[in-house]
Amino acid sequence: MRERVKEKFGELFQRFVPLGFKLEHLDEPWDYSEEPHVVRRQAILKKYPEVKKLMGYDPRTAVIVTVEVLLQLVMCYLIRDASLSTILITGYIISATINHSLGSAIHEIGHNLAFGHKYPLANRALGMLANLPMAIPMSVTYKKYHADHHRYLGHDTIDVDIPTVIESYLFRHPLTKMFWLLIHPIIHGLRPYFKNPIPILHLEIVNFICQLSFDAAIFFIFGGRSLGYLVLGTFFGLGFHPLAGHFISEHYLFTKGQATHSYYGPLNPILFNVGYHVEHHDFPYIPFTKLPELKRIAAEFYDPLPYHTSWVRVLWDFIFDRDLGPHARGIGYLPQGMNEEDILKKTTKEPVDAFKNEKEE
Repeated sequence: MRERVKEKFGELFQRFVPLGFKLEHLDEPWDYSEEPHVVRRQAILKKYPEVKKLMGYDPRTAVIVTVEVLLQLVMCYLIRDASLSTILITGYIISATINHSLGSAIHEIGHNLAFGHKYPLANRALGMLANLPMAIPMSVTYKKYHADHHRYLGHDTIDVDIPTVIESYLFRHPLTKMFWLLIHPIIHGLRPYFKNPIPILHLEIVNFICQLSFDAAIFFIFGGRSLGYLVLGTFFGLGFHPLAGHFISEHYLFTKGQATHSYYGPLNPILFNVGYHVEHHDFPYIPFTKLPELKRIAAEFYDPLPYHTSWVRVLWDFIFDRDLGPHARGIGYLPQGMNEEDILKKTTKEPVDAFKNEKEE
């Protein structure tokens, strides 16, 4: 019986099940369980109180952001008269890589990890700077919604990182999943306004004005090709691109029941160690430079967990594995008053006592 539970649900890391499973059992009263990283965070801090010393900020984030923004400005100058094919190639290879890195910087800055919590406006200003080469205003809005992603991880309404019901049903074939990945930047940008709209902040308006002003300056100084290079970099980099594999690797149920997966591969330095994602959700106020040290200190908490080593492989599996897709996003729910054995009993008619007896043995 235990093996049947594992086959259907895995270990149910903090009661996480696929979004598709909930959609198939909407007649049940569903309960959202606690954000799943709290227990491990408490256990690690109890055993290794020195982990608290890793918390803080790292101003080197500002240096890296500044260099990347300048690189994009240099590229805008160099390709101002380039052919369309050159714009497409450099947009996919160079602009997509730098803009995705800047997007990861915005994630880091959104946790106030560049200048610390005492200087929120400095962090917001740096986030807007990182946003400029991405051509589309997003840094302040992203920070606003990302806080709920951590606080309510797995809540299929408040956590807007989770696909909608329509996405779950429409994109299940390899071809449609490839299309979903291609337009992912558009879907990801619009989804919050449909699932959990939050009133617009004053800083969002500032972000919008600064971004449009920058875009206009690029257009009038370097021309439309340079602006197109930046826009394509964001569209490619956050869509059908190897680096975008991290969007899929983080919270989809590649391992049944495990809410969050880390990636330990060579691309982590490009994206501010965003691959250390289990570690990041356990301790969101540890800067990217110290996440590897957290993993080293608390190795027995992280080493046994399944992890990814290739974002390309993640995308391949996501597209061609029938069990994966938008419907396989992990959500932190189970029917009210039920556990995984109860669901299995209901769906397979297996006696729940068999599971209990096996546990006793």
